Amino acid sequence: MRLVGPSGEQVGVVRVEDALRLAEEAGLDLVEVAPDARPPVCKLMDYGKFKYESAMKARDARRNQANTQLKEIQFRPKIDEHDYATKMGHVRRFLEGGDKVKCIVRFRGREQSRPELGVRLLAKVAEEVGELATIESHPRQDGRQMVMVLAPTRKKAEVKSDQRRRREEARASRRAEKHAAKAAQTAAQAASATQVTEVPATKPTAAKAPAVKPSAKAVEPTAAPKPAAAKPAAPAKAPAVKPAAPAKPKAPAKPKAPAKPTEA
Repeated sequence: MRLVGPSGEQVGVVRVEDALRLAEEAGLDLVEVAPDARPPVCKLMDYGKFKYESAMKARDARRNQANTQLKEIQFRPKIDEHDYATKMGHVRRFLEGGDKVKCIVRFRGREQSRPELGVRLLAKVAEEVGELATIESHPRQDGRQMVMVLAPTRKKAEVKSDQRRRREEARASRRAEKHAAKAAQTAAQAASATQVTEVPATKPTAAKAPAVKPSAKAVEPTAAPKPAAAKPAAPAKAPAVKPAAPAKPKAPAKPKAPAKPTEA
């Protein structure tokens, strides 16, 4: 096989065993990039990194891909001023977004005999958006309507990239403002804490003599206790003697029965 180094240098035609050994020594993968060539071409690379970079490139390509659409705006030959201003706002918004605009003027009844009204109206539209678009298809009569196509001067991919850039800048500015507000709040808190600690040192205070506390408390003399007034003793009560209960008479003893004679 023909071997290509990791930096794109040509190693030459080598055997498969030698290529595998070189890949193992370099810590890389041996990837076949041209299997139909004679001899087949293989390259030493980090296959995981290659797949990741390919996926990132595909994602960026999808992000930058823009499909231009064709928007339609309808006018009337005798359109009111306010309706005309509203529709022109839509035309500008579509052109600034990178889309094409198809301007249609519809005629009714005898208005079909006055195509110059539609031509003047479409020319006025093209003149007002001259900085945003160019005339891709000039006004032409198609039955009861007149059609003109405007193409934006900027591509839709550029518009999308500018919108993405503005969003990122706005996000970065909001993040910076948030960090600045947080830093200011932290600085204010630190300054208030410093002022609180420095206030006692800055104010001059009169030196006060240290108060000397006595080691032992002075014992105040207490007044002599007053003698208690003698109360008269209560007279002794005689013990109460209960009368003895009368003795009950004893019942007379019953006579014993005579003993029965025993048989011999």
